[in-house]
Amino acid sequence: MPHPSQPSLFYGGCKEITLLIEEVILAKGHPNITGRHKTTIEVTRETEISIRADCVIGIRANKAVVDLCPELKRHLLSGGQIEVIILVGSERFSFTAYGSPKLKLSSDREIVFRKSSYVDDRTIAIRSTAAAKDVPRSMINLLRRGEDITIKIRALC
Repeated sequence: MPHPSQPSLFYGGCKEITLLIEEVILAKGHPNITGRHKTTIEVTRETEISIRADCVIGIRANKAVVDLCPELKRHLLSGGQIEVIILVGSERFSFTAYGSPKLKLSSDREIVFRKSSYVDDRTIAIRSTAAAKDVPRSMINLLRRGEDITIKIRALC
């Protein structure tokens, strides 16, 4: 057994276990993606969007908030923090946000991250550190060409 001053995974019968809760959402870009909204980021299952949909960064999403895994829903409903990682081609962008007991998590069409504390059925998280306007323009340009987008949502402890 190692000396108590030496780091060890096992010591005195205790075991350190870290569990990762991660949800992965896949979607597609679209020529009308502008990424100009100042307070939200949205991904939708819709197959078309208008140029006015300035918060949308992905269409044809494989999931909406209703489809989230139960473990992530519990984390969000307890007010837990999440990290959101957006991947498009070789580009990467990340931000954090928080859940809330007020979340409904019931939309079967969209996922919306909000800088504000406003909640509706589409809201996945509030108090986000980013909005669509913060997504790098190089990433938005790839999305306008129809590139695939991967969004990883990780629970933070």
